[in-house]
Amino acid sequence: MNWKLYSLLKSPWVFHLSTGSCNNCDIEILDFLTPRYDAERFGIQLVGSPRHADILLVTGAMNRKAAPLAKKIYNQMAKPCLVIAFGACGCTQGIFEGSYAVAGTVDSEIPVDLYIPGCPPRPEAIIAGIARLISSIKEKKE
Repeated sequence: MNWKLYSLLKSPWVFHLSTGSCNNCDIEILDFLTPRYDAERFGIQLVGSPRHADILLVTGAMNRKAAPLAKKIYNQMAKPCLVIAFGACGCTQGIFEGSYAVAGTVDSEIPVDLYIPGCPPRPEAIIAGIARLISSIKEKKE
């Protein structure tokens, strides 16, 4: 068992990356971090640098300008790391499907470990998704 994956069980640190979203998902992420949902009870913290993060939370359809930057940010993260595609746009391009500016979905540019669909997903969905991801790590450990 990799020690870095084991650290995710107690305190997953998240870096948020918007790759061309309409900002509804970003608002729900901020709501998720408020005392009402208390994400810190799970050890989840939003960090300001991808080098400190365990999880990359990507919102929005991957536009052409953001695609190389998303790859660069993913490569800056300490491995092993996890990637979450968040919202309808992150998972399937959503309302931006067919746009000339969209390069594709998040998984067309970087590997994705978890999809949280919705437009926008509720904070409960974020908690459930991260909890599901952590439980899958626990199963791998045993």
